[in-house]
Amino acid sequence: MTTPYLSVIVPSYDEMANLRKGVLERIKNFLEKQKFAYEVIVVDDGSKDGSIGFVEAFVKENKHFSLMQNKHLGKAGAVTAGRLTAKGEYILFTDMDQATPIEETANLLKQFRNGFDVVIGSRTVRNGSPWSRKIVSMGLIICRKFIVGLPEIRDTNCGFKMFSQKACKDIFQKIYDIHHGFSQISGSAVKAGFDVELLLIAEKMGYKIKEVPVEWLYVESRRVSPIWDSLDGFKELLRIRLNDVSGKYSV
Repeated sequence: MTTPYLSVIVPSYDEMANLRKGVLERIKNFLEKQKFAYEVIVVDDGSKDGSIGFVEAFVKENKHFSLMQNKHLGKAGAVTAGRLTAKGEYILFTDMDQATPIEETANLLKQFRNGFDVVIGSRTVRNGSPWSRKIVSMGLIICRKFIVGLPEIRDTNCGFKMFSQKACKDIFQKIYDIHHGFSQISGSAVKAGFDVELLLIAEKMGYKIKEVPVEWLYVESRRVSPIWDSLDGFKELLRIRLNDVSGKYSV
């Protein structure tokens, strides 16, 4: 089998609603038009809504797609599991809802020719996002810059990030070690600190990071709560700061 040029990691937790919209078909249609080999790894995070069967059926009909089934570890655990098995020269993770469409891949890929190791999407225009989400996001950006750092990065948490193979292995192995492989959880868990932690580790490892504006459209989610998510995000920033002070991110 040809070694893929691009690996795409798609975390999935009870995503039947998005799957029925044809998101995997959309990803496939875009990638089949490209001139490079690819693989798509759907990492199921312990879904209970029947979406595993949906993905299994799709994978059987599409040889470049595969399904990895995990215990319910949260998005961070799912993405990390996929990243550590991906074989591509470049590795992208993208959300199942495709709020940032797969078509933005080309904008990120071309930045690696300029010597960057990590290229991240940036939601400069948050189309359709409620004003409450915009206020929470701005507040967390300000808090993150004061508490953790990374002042040159505006949007750490867009779910559209690409890494070179070496940067990916180094950064995600460090994440895996810090979290001791992640623990099984209950309920939905999308931690705002995960993306910040990734980029902080990348910076400390000396990898060059590039932020690229991408198209983004707000997708309503039952898992989003502006108040609780902002409080949880603030706690995550404090956790990362304590980890940093204690030397956990040292390389």
